[in-house]
Amino acid sequence: MPDPTPDARACSPPQQGLWDGLLLDVRLATFADDAGYGLIADGALAWHEGKIAWAGPANTLPAPAGQLARQIIHGEGTLVTPAFTDCHTHLVFAGDRAGEFEQRLQGASYEAIARAGGGIMSTVRATRQASEDELLAASLPRARALLAEGVTCIEIKSGYGLDLASERRMLRVARRIGADLGIRVRTTFLGLHALPPEFSNRRADYVSVVCDDWLPRLADEGLVDAVDAFCEGIGFSPDEVRRCFDRAGELGLPVKLHAEQLSNLDGAALTAGYRGLSADHLEWLSADGIQTMAANGTVAVLLPGAFYALRDTRPPPVAGLRQAGVPMAVATDLNPGTSPLPSIRLAMNMACTLFRLTPEEVLRGATVAAARALGLEAERGRLVAGQRADFLLWNLDQPAALAYWIGAYPRPRVFVAGAEIDTQ
Repeated sequence: MPDPTPDARACSPPQQGLWDGLLLDVRLATFADDAGYGLIADGALAWHEGKIAWAGPANTLPAPAGQLARQIIHGEGTLVTPAFTDCHTHLVFAGDRAGEFEQRLQGASYEAIARAGGGIMSTVRATRQASEDELLAASLPRARALLAEGVTCIEIKSGYGLDLASERRMLRVARRIGADLGIRVRTTFLGLHALPPEFSNRRADYVSVVCDDWLPRLADEGLVDAVDAFCEGIGFSPDEVRRCFDRAGELGLPVKLHAEQLSNLDGAALTAGYRGLSADHLEWLSADGIQTMAANGTVAVLLPGAFYALRDTRPPPVAGLRQAGVPMAVATDLNPGTSPLPSIRLAMNMACTLFRLTPEEVLRGATVAAARALGLEAERGRLVAGQRADFLLWNLDQPAALAYWIGAYPRPRVFVAGAEIDTQ
């Protein structure tokens, strides 16, 4: 997909006054093109009114630095990358499922735990009992952990309430997290996550109330940016997902899908047929699914944390996705049951070691492709003019080091809309 923003070096200083800030003596990983890091060895980056105004070689600045910006920062050779986007999380929830982790280690399967009343429903019970303030207090530390690693845009799903009041409460908490931290939060309604016990013998009724009552009401309240579903044998069927996606389309909401994690129900192709933003997980993705995603511009969101936690042995078909030109995003899938992973850096390392992505692919996957998976590619993901000035300064020699270190070392300096923020 071509870069939707103008050429960074075509922008000049504002007509009145100076740029707000100018970063000098840095190495830029711009991702300005569709291949490579877009490295500029002796670079400069300027911002104005929260957006990148100029990025390029320092020796091509249009005037002496002192005449261009109100604030000049000397990076002393640091590496600069776009800030990260975590495009798949379930980070608003109450309680944990450490006991189920122990059960899985003793041989119980994810499906068996779910059918016995654990799994998602365990978290639903705890989340329903929590007040909005209690949910916020439990969830903010997880969001802060991501922010400390350089994540300035987070997708947060509902789906642990499974009644209208609790789903609303989760989405309100997600909005509050964005406001409290000053970062971008995209909310996703995941009503078709699991069948709640009060609807155990009324499956069709539950799908109807989700699609025809809850979704329109929550969308009207401004709480929903996208719609998701869990398309699996232990989740919801393709026909049920289609009904939900049809309703989302009537409301003007984009869709995405948990697809092909445990089996192949052709969910990825289903989502792509709706011009869906993304299909996520994809361990059982077929060749036909890959081609349909490629034809419709649907992003593959890879979630190595869940693959690792569930001790899966069948990785997503990365080679096929790569060959077909399907953008591959990398995300944490932060959730209490199958990916208790509040670290985008560890997810990037896992994607390299478990899925054989390259360091460039995972860095692009947590920036450019992740932004596209949320429909935000015009706003973030690259260091080019017109994009939001969310960027990171790293005391590293090369971009590959971001995937090389296992875990959250080192920590970056984090800039949001051109302002450095304290992540401690």
